[in-house]
Amino acid sequence: MERTLVLLKPDTIQRSFAGELITRFEKVGLKIVGMKMVWVNEEFSKKHYAAHIEKKFYPGLQAMITEGPVVAIVVEAPHAVSQVRKMVGGTEPKSAQPGTIRGDYAQHSYEYTDGKGISIKNLIHASGNAEEAKIEVELWFKPEEIHTYKTVHEIHVF
Repeated sequence: MERTLVLLKPDTIQRSFAGELITRFEKVGLKIVGMKMVWVNEEFSKKHYAAHIEKKFYPGLQAMITEGPVVAIVVEAPHAVSQVRKMVGGTEPKSAQPGTIRGDYAQHSYEYTDGKGISIKNLIHASGNAEEAKIEVELWFKPEEIHTYKTVHEIHVF
């Protein structure tokens, strides 16, 4: 089994479809083992986006992640990282495939957001690989906030 972090960013919460996105993950058998709502501050933003702090776009990224609450979720399943990445779609919503979360629910492009001097509104964060997922899950969740239980998928699918 593999775990990965999913963040429903402030734009998802503001647009009121967190439940719809969570349902999409559950329907494919991704088990929610941790979930909470967090209002990210600037200090925590720097921890989460440590790899981007020195980049030109970081101020916009920080402004976006701190503008409202985030729903942080840990999901678990075989190949959870790649499954979530496939479902989320490409980082730029304009070029994300239909059927993906970003392709179905977002429309921003790099050209548009760069012209406005804002961060791209792409609804969701998904860990990029298993190593990143481990680091991010440990950053966002204490061990006692991760739960173990059986689902129907484990009985009938896995």
